Amino acid sequence: MLEASLAGQLKSLLERLTLPIELISSLDDGPKSTELAELLTEIAAMSDKVTYERRDDDARRPSFAVRRSGTDTEVRFAGIPLGHEFTSLALALLQVGGYPSKESPELLEQVRNLDGDFHFETYFSLSCQNCPDVVQALNLMSVLNPRISHVAIDGALFQDEVDGRQIMAVPTVFVNGELFGSGRMSLEEIIGKLDVGAADRAATAIAQKDPFDVLVVGGGPSGAAAAVYAARKGIRTGIAAERFGGQVLDTMAIENFISVPYTEGPQFGSALENHVRQYGVDIMNTQKAAKLVPAATENGLVEIELESGASLLARTVILSTGARWRSMNVPGEDQYRNKGVTYCPHCDGPLFKGKRVAVIGGGNSGVEAAIDLAGLVEHVTLIEFDSVLRADEVLQRKLRSLPNADILLSTLTTEVVGDGNKVTGLAYQDRTTDTAHTLDVEGVFVQIGLLPNTEWLAGSVELSDRGEIAIDDRGQTSVPGVFAAGDCTTVPYKQIVIAAGAGATAALSAFDRLIRTGVPAEDSAAATVG
Repeated sequence: MLEASLAGQLKSLLERLTLPIELISSLDDGPKSTELAELLTEIAAMSDKVTYERRDDDARRPSFAVRRSGTDTEVRFAGIPLGHEFTSLALALLQVGGYPSKESPELLEQVRNLDGDFHFETYFSLSCQNCPDVVQALNLMSVLNPRISHVAIDGALFQDEVDGRQIMAVPTVFVNGELFGSGRMSLEEIIGKLDVGAADRAATAIAQKDPFDVLVVGGGPSGAAAAVYAARKGIRTGIAAERFGGQVLDTMAIENFISVPYTEGPQFGSALENHVRQYGVDIMNTQKAAKLVPAATENGLVEIELESGASLLARTVILSTGARWRSMNVPGEDQYRNKGVTYCPHCDGPLFKGKRVAVIGGGNSGVEAAIDLAGLVEHVTLIEFDSVLRADEVLQRKLRSLPNADILLSTLTTEVVGDGNKVTGLAYQDRTTDTAHTLDVEGVFVQIGLLPNTEWLAGSVELSDRGEIAIDDRGQTSVPGVFAAGDCTTVPYKQIVIAAGAGATAALSAFDRLIRTGVPAEDSAAATVG
């Protein structure tokens, strides 16, 4: 069932098993059960430490457990974890089979010490690039802590559950039958929601850190590049990031990063973090900046206040906070977010199979989303405010050729309509006639560009009328010692390769400032007192 290359990779990985594991299936007479039985039989034949047995002891079918022989330690999948979830399957086999996780010892110990009984259910789609991080984190937790269990469920195969629980975005996680969260979550974030004291302990540890030579705020391509270039100079470097990888993690395919013909966002984001860690950079993840306080004296220390209440000090700061999807800012959008309003057609598209949906935005992203969705949904309507589409002509031709796609130009979205639980329609105004209309849809996919993550800098750093950080050709901002790079700045062309180059420029500029200035005034005063 597996392609030869995947089968070869998996067989090589299974050589690392140190403990025997069992694959235990629950099947019905459908074709997906036949596929699953074929996959599990193929895996079991790859290693003498793996056995397969059909027991039909689980209500969800097709499903299977990866269980450590002679124990209750297991990971469970409902569906066939291929596509983006193939890595989740491989890691589950390895970790149940005794192969250690590469997560930090501190995080692993936190999981082992969690107090409580937690049964997690995660609904995913095979086309979702954000789902594997959540699935893998919860699988690992279920292996480490006997009071935690987890089942990963392919929403496309269990549509009745998806409809019954009104799931309209993936990944969606339930714990003990109650909604736990929706969207991408890291292991640190999940632990933080379960361990109520974790955030306070992290804030205390951060507050005790010595000043950095270079502090990078943000962990996307520009932040990672800045950290690598700074650390290679042998200076004390730190990164405070809300989520390492940034918006790259939400990117489906990357085909224009020079020397890398093809990769996907989550893999690229992981590679960025691994590269930074090789240089001993102090990475402070799940930390969101709240305020920048310029140095009180010439060549003094810049302060970054975090939402956790802790503060970091640095001789130079590089702002690389990136951007986020722009919202429509209409009534109903926030109310029905993840209840029909979504920003990721690749992730959530399969949940709308056979339904009517709308795509907002006529640029490349919007037209590409409409084309992709047309292969899944009953009907897709693309809505564009302007009188023309802005997407490449080849994409426009493709969209116009689809029998189940319509295009509305000169159209202003005025409200997302719902029944209190989910989206039922979209209200809009025809700008050419000023007439109001309502479109019956169950999903709204918003694709209207990006906003820089710079609101927290208002009043401290010069921003453009678009909210972008104003910088010169060296990455210097209006505040001495504070540099910026990437999609949050006034640099044109928001591209990964450009952001990475800008991060390197900012780091080299910060280093140049450090070697041309003396010891910070605060340090000099302390030395005199001492």
